[in-house]
Amino acid sequence: MAQTSTTLLSAKTHIADLSGKTDISFSASGAIYKIASTTTSLAGFKARDLITITGSTSNNKTFTVKTGEVATEIVVEEIVTNENAGASVTLDHTGFVSDKKKGDGYYSKPDGVHTVSYSVGATLTGLIKMQGSLATTPTEDDWFDIGDTTFNTDQSTQVSSANFTGNFVWVRAKATSVTDGTINSVMLNN
Repeated sequence: MAQTSTTLLSAKTHIADLSGKTDISFSASGAIYKIASTTTSLAGFKARDLITITGSTSNNKTFTVKTGEVATEIVVEEIVTNENAGASVTLDHTGFVSDKKKGDGYYSKPDGVHTVSYSVGATLTGLIKMQGSLATTPTEDDWFDIGDTTFNTDQSTQVSSANFTGNFVWVRAKATSVTDGTINSVMLNN
């Protein structure tokens, strides 16, 4: 099979923190985990954004947005603990996760060679790395970091690349510790 080039992530920009919000609540109903508000707009958060919650009584951790772009609620991948509004909560947009793409293991390729290229804006601060999964239908717990693929943006280099080898069934890009700026693209060749 010929090599393919795929865009893993395109044009993602950091969203300003929502600080000191007292109308944020958390609810779990079956396998649906929601972060909701009564007056604070949550419409800027999109699927696969990473948000870190602080100031909550029981939900201080990082969540992956499952569905967003609704003014009053977002559904997240990770389990939340039921909690009423009232605490002074901060939602910190700390990164993004790309769509998953088929790795060499999916195609049973014997070499497992992949190349990734990161392109970022001049003001981006944060880390971008590749993650792999051996699961055929991965959940958040099935992903692991792939060594030697981390790009620590320092605002002097806007393009970086890395080669990595492994028979990963799925691969994705994950940006963390993002405090400002834009990721222009993450491209994968395998």
